[in-house]
Amino acid sequence: MILADKIIELRKKNGWSQEELAEKLGVSRQSISKWESAQAIPDMNRIITMSQIFGVSTDLLLKDELELSAASSGNGAYDGTLAAGTYADAPTRVVTAEEASDYLEYKAFSSVRTAIGVMLCILSPVLLIFLGGASETGFIKLNNAQAVGIGVPVILIMVGCAVALFITTYLKGERFRYIEEEPIDTAYGVSGIARDRRERFRSAFAAQLTIGIVLCVIGAAPLTAASLFHYSNNTDIIVPILVCLMLIMIAIGVMLIVRSSIIWGGFKALLEEGDYTRTEKAESKRDGVIAGAYWLVITAAYLAISFLGNWGRSWIIWPIAGVLFAVVISIARALRKRP
Repeated sequence: MILADKIIELRKKNGWSQEELAEKLGVSRQSISKWESAQAIPDMNRIITMSQIFGVSTDLLLKDELELSAASSGNGAYDGTLAAGTYADAPTRVVTAEEASDYLEYKAFSSVRTAIGVMLCILSPVLLIFLGGASETGFIKLNNAQAVGIGVPVILIMVGCAVALFITTYLKGERFRYIEEEPIDTAYGVSGIARDRRERFRSAFAAQLTIGIVLCVIGAAPLTAASLFHYSNNTDIIVPILVCLMLIMIAIGVMLIVRSSIIWGGFKALLEEGDYTRTEKAESKRDGVIAGAYWLVITAAYLAISFLGNWGRSWIIWPIAGVLFAVVISIARALRKRP
């Protein structure tokens, strides 16, 4: 239970309105309202005063893992016992409320830039595919060399813009890297606020993830349908158009998946859940070298295959590489655990 919920419960248990509690603490009713809605956190002096007038300890107010019903007796006394395993590992860094807020703002910022960068990479060959197909079918008066001369520079520009987005976004978040890579502890109220904001984002996350996956799945449907009929012989402009449409749908789908997943991952990092538990962080550090080498090879393979003239098919490397990456990491971790 977070501090905001504890203030509400203790105030109501004593039969006080927000105005009455504000008067006892020497603050405005608006301050109480902000504390109870988790929009602000009272300073330490107010925390101490509240612990006195509520008859509970400051530990009970500040530590989210302590529940009022379990930790307080009839007179509000707290026995000082923590849940087993709460601090099994000693943290090395403390995340303040201000740092946590800045980190979540950065994740929202980086989610947009990273998603746009990924989308640009997927969309980069669309013009080349269209011009190449249009020139071969006579839809436009361009020869193959002219189509390549227009399409390839566009690819390089779009990929260059994407790389610039990735690098600048990474550098901007350098000061938050410890949250995702090192054991952390959070100041009072931070984990509660993170959980509250995550719950408010949950419906948007589910919607974006669902739409993104659906777009990726159905993206190839028009091209697959066309291949069963007249257009399977690549003699009509409809085929390159359908390939371009497929890449556009996949690009939008992946953009939604990446954007929502980055924001969701920010909440997990603050709460040290999922891929950001202390055990996972330790394993991830060991996996870093393998991951770097792996994606370098995949990127080189993608560019090599693409520049050999297979832009329309080379995109399939990325989903396959994503699946294989999980297999590679699992094998590496299994080997490390062998005696």
